[in-house]
Amino acid sequence: MSAAPARARRRHDDTPDTAADFERLAAMSKGPEREALAEKLVEAWLPMAHRLARRYRNRGENLEDLEQVAALGLVKAVDRYEPQRGGAFQPYAIPTIVGELKRYFRDCAWDLHVPRRVQELRNRVRATIQDLAAAEGTDRSPTVAQVAEAADMSEEDVLTGMEAIDSFRSLSLDAELTGADDGYSLADALGRPETRYDTVIARESVKPCLNQLPEREQHILYLRFFHDMTQAGIAEELGISQMHVSRLISRSCARIRNQVETEPRPDRVPVHA
Repeated sequence: MSAAPARARRRHDDTPDTAADFERLAAMSKGPEREALAEKLVEAWLPMAHRLARRYRNRGENLEDLEQVAALGLVKAVDRYEPQRGGAFQPYAIPTIVGELKRYFRDCAWDLHVPRRVQELRNRVRATIQDLAAAEGTDRSPTVAQVAEAADMSEEDVLTGMEAIDSFRSLSLDAELTGADDGYSLADALGRPETRYDTVIARESVKPCLNQLPEREQHILYLRFFHDMTQAGIAEELGISQMHVSRLISRSCARIRNQVETEPRPDRVPVHA
């Protein structure tokens, strides 16, 4: 019985015959005519680049962005390809385009900068977990020890890779917290600026200046700003005119303001034993 013929390698519809154009491109000098031919070749092979980009569409990145990255890799491949070396363009272009896509995920797709070593650990751990899950036919996550043994890694590196898996995308402040059934988000758990801190700082700044005022003026300011008494009420209590109360308040406030603004502040608060 004769052996079955070897299955022919599938040829995609996006692999045009452009060998003659590449020969022409290699023989041309730099200039508008060569650029036009290179652009024509990029356009001819662009469907293949987009097909390669679609392989990565389920990794959280916009497909249009991935297609642009793949197109950039294709431009580089067209520019660097040398037909005189004897190889076909497609086997040369695919690693160039895929390499550009992988570089994009490594350098640009993370919300935060992550060292390359950690990214590589993340990829190894992620692939190993998927392989173990497929081999066992279960959704149960393997243990750290199992991943370390299967990937020939230390458990410390596995833990680093697992942390990086959850760090590819940052959590939105508007995202609902796990287990919250009332729309409670992370932003609701964060603190907010306390405006009264400024009031505390202002009070501590003027306290030494207040202590330097005459006792009567201290008393007038205390009644005015802490007891919220009117100038007329203060004048009646102290047995002086309202105009005199107004002058004393204005003079005292101006003196305190001048001291606070002109006196140098110490670099650190003295600590009393």
